Amino acid sequence: MTAIPLIVAGVLGVALLAGYVAVLVGIRREDKRLSLRQAPEGAAASLARKVTGCYARGGVSWT
Repeated sequence: MTAIPLIVAGVLGVALLAGYVAVLVGIRREDKRLSLRQAPEGAAASLARKVTGCYARGGVSWT
């Protein structure tokens, strides 16, 4: 009976770790490309922007 909660906790832990790594990869890619003014390229960059609250709407010019 104690194995089921441990398995569920392990699966949730791995899922959270994978999400955290995806956000870190997205942030790193956006930072290297200096592309916050353009639309995000890729799922990791899009997820990173959604999590951090940094959005680039179409047609916005920050110059």
